[in-house]
Amino acid sequence: MTTALSPPTDEAPKPPASEPAPAKSARTGLRPLVLRLHFYAGVLVAPFLLVAALTGLLYAASFQAEKIVYDHELTVPVGDRKLPVSEQVAAAREAHPEGTVSAVRPSPEADATTRVMLSGIPGVDPGHTLAVFVDPYTAKVRGELEQYGSSGALPLRTWIDEFHRDLHLGEPGRLYSEFAASWLWVIAGGGLVLWFSRRRALRKLRGTSGRRRTLALHGGVGVWAAAGFIFLSATGLTWSTYAGANIGELRTSLGQETPSVSAAAAGEHAGHDAAGGTAGDAAHGVGLDKVLAAARAEGLGDPVEIVPPADEKSAYVVQQIQRSWPEKQDSVAVDPASGEVTDVLRFDDYPVLAKLTRWGIDLHTGNLFGLVNQIALMALALTLILLILWGYRMWWQRGRGSAFGRPIPRGAWQQVPPYVLVPLLAAITVLGYFVPLLGIPLAVFLAVDIVLGEVAHRRGRRTYTSGTAAR
Repeated sequence: MTTALSPPTDEAPKPPASEPAPAKSARTGLRPLVLRLHFYAGVLVAPFLLVAALTGLLYAASFQAEKIVYDHELTVPVGDRKLPVSEQVAAAREAHPEGTVSAVRPSPEADATTRVMLSGIPGVDPGHTLAVFVDPYTAKVRGELEQYGSSGALPLRTWIDEFHRDLHLGEPGRLYSEFAASWLWVIAGGGLVLWFSRRRALRKLRGTSGRRRTLALHGGVGVWAAAGFIFLSATGLTWSTYAGANIGELRTSLGQETPSVSAAAAGEHAGHDAAGGTAGDAAHGVGLDKVLAAARAEGLGDPVEIVPPADEKSAYVVQQIQRSWPEKQDSVAVDPASGEVTDVLRFDDYPVLAKLTRWGIDLHTGNLFGLVNQIALMALALTLILLILWGYRMWWQRGRGSAFGRPIPRGAWQQVPPYVLVPLLAAITVLGYFVPLLGIPLAVFLAVDIVLGEVAHRRGRRTYTSGTAAR
């Protein structure tokens, strides 16, 4: 029976036309590529990240430990009136006449000691100073400890800091921490892409078991911590050996380097000692008390550090050294002959990138927000340790107990559309140049992977040919 809607026909029904192959999309093409990079980078870089996380955890805890261990040197009973700084320095010099006064940190709080830093002391590391702790009320020396860096790290924190930075191996050891920092943001960013490209139903933890449960823990926790990891990676690279140098050059070319106050003495007495003492001595020129008074008149409140003139043509430099929020980093230069301020530098006048670098480093090292900052860093370190352990467990579960797990398939890059692949390769090339411990290992990995892929391809082709001939 036919109708107007279905006219009769003698033709046989045609088979349905085959559907065209789906076009390559950025999302479907990038996910396998990111998965392969995240997997292998995680497996190979994780041991370095684990060491960095463990030592970073110790460093974040070292601030509070330092206060407990060195309580006798750092604190004093509160007295009636603090003595002039010059008397306190004289007491330190009397106890340790050897060496040269390189800096003085007057007592910043009622119960804090004054630090007098001496350089050139026999037995003290050339890159360190001997900090002599003086009671500001009695001028009695309460002890002396080796000190490192502008943060005033004492032996305990210095040891942990160097362990975190270079494993006590010197400059060669710094490669480990730079390598870890170079790859941490890549692994964290790749994890974000993989997690949010995964179907929502597969992200759930409840009711899962085995590898899927481990994946849900690894991905869910990693998403919340990813921003922190990327921040630690970026700020850690700012003072690394190679990437740090490149970043410094870039900032200089943009006019964003950290400025410094001019320490050149001014006036007709420049180059002449008008009030006794010698250049490089805390008693040079008008002396510490008048220098400190001049700095106070310019608004430099505690804590401050006073650096004596380096030579007869230099001025005293007084700089605020508060690294906690709000930061106090103003500095002034004071003529040693007249006691007049010859230059003033305000932190508010720093270039934007210089400020961001200062804040980033202080946040990275646990200084910016004090105890809260340090607890957050410890939490991030513990989270990274857990993610690494979960990652290795997934690797084991993926291979069902085999030594290396099932490999991630090659050729993922072929699925990425050219309009995405070409800019991506260009960006990777630029990043590899500025961050060489990312670029060089990535190039080596790609070269090895290509060679192994070609070997596997030829071996498979020989096997196929031999099998065909046998048939």
